[in-house]
Amino acid sequence: MKHNYKLLLLGLFTVSPFAQSATGVAFIHGTGDQSNALNDYWNQNFVNTIRQGISNPNNYLVVNCDFDQYMWDNAASGCLAGQLTQFIDSKNIDSLTLITHSNGGNVVRWILSNPTWDSRYPAIINAVDQVVAIAPSSGGTPLADAVNQGSVFETTLGWLLGYGSDAVKQQQVSWMNYYNSTWLNGTQGRPSLNTTFEAVVGSDVDSAIWDGDSYCAGYQYQVALETTQNWLDDCSDGFLECSSQSAAGTVWFTDKQRTRGSEPLSHQQSRRDCFNLHTIIRDHI
Repeated sequence: MKHNYKLLLLGLFTVSPFAQSATGVAFIHGTGDQSNALNDYWNQNFVNTIRQGISNPNNYLVVNCDFDQYMWDNAASGCLAGQLTQFIDSKNIDSLTLITHSNGGNVVRWILSNPTWDSRYPAIINAVDQVVAIAPSSGGTPLADAVNQGSVFETTLGWLLGYGSDAVKQQQVSWMNYYNSTWLNGTQGRPSLNTTFEAVVGSDVDSAIWDGDSYCAGYQYQVALETTQNWLDDCSDGFLECSSQSAAGTVWFTDKQRTRGSEPLSHQQSRRDCFNLHTIIRDHI
C-alpha cells in the first residue's frame, strides 16, 4: 500500500512541472473584412505594448476575419474559432485574454454563449480567462439603423461601418435587443458569461482643431464622429452610446476616469495608442 502511495506521489511530481499554465492574448477587431488588422485596424505600438502584460509576450494573435457577416456566420465566428483554436493548440494556451473592439465583442459573446453551436467552442471557452471589451457594441447603435434606412449617415459612416453589410444590420438597436434576450449571455436578465467581460467605455469626442489630442488616430475621424454624436445621447464615443457599451458584462472604466489628461476616447481612438490606453490595458492583464 505504501509502495503504491509513493508511486502515486512520484507520478504527481513528475507530471506537475508540465501542468503549468501558458498565457496568451488575442486581439479581435470590429466590423469589417480584415486581412491585416495589425496595421489597418489596430496599430503596432498598441498591440506590442499590450502583449508585454503577459508572461510570454510572444504568445499573441492578431485575428483577421470577415466581420461584415452576421456574428454566427462561418466567416465571422467560424473564422474566429478556427484562428483561436490553432493559436491555443500551437502554443498550449490555457489562460487566454481576449482584447476586443466594437462588434468584435459581439462575435466573442456568440462563442461564449453558445458552446454547442460548434465543436471548437468548448475548448475556447475553457481557455478564455478574461475579455477586455473596448467600446463593445453590446446594445447596438442607432447609427446602424440610420445606415440601413439609407440616410445621410451612409456616406458619412462608410469608413466605420461599411455599407449595408449583415454586421451593420445586426447592430441595429432592436436586433441587438432580440439577440441579447435570446442567443447572447451577459446582459441584464440573462445568464452570466463564464468569464469576465470588462468593458472600456468611450464617452465623448474631441475635435477642436487647436487641440493636439484631437489628431490622435486621425483628425478627420474625430470630426466625422463628433458630427454623428448629434444623433446619439449625451454620453457616446461618436458611434456607440455609453449605455450600449455597458450593456454586457461589467464596466471596467469609462475613458476619462483613467486616460492621460482625462481625455475621452472616440470610437476611432479606442483602437489605437491614444492617451495611454495601451499601457492601462497592459498593466491590467
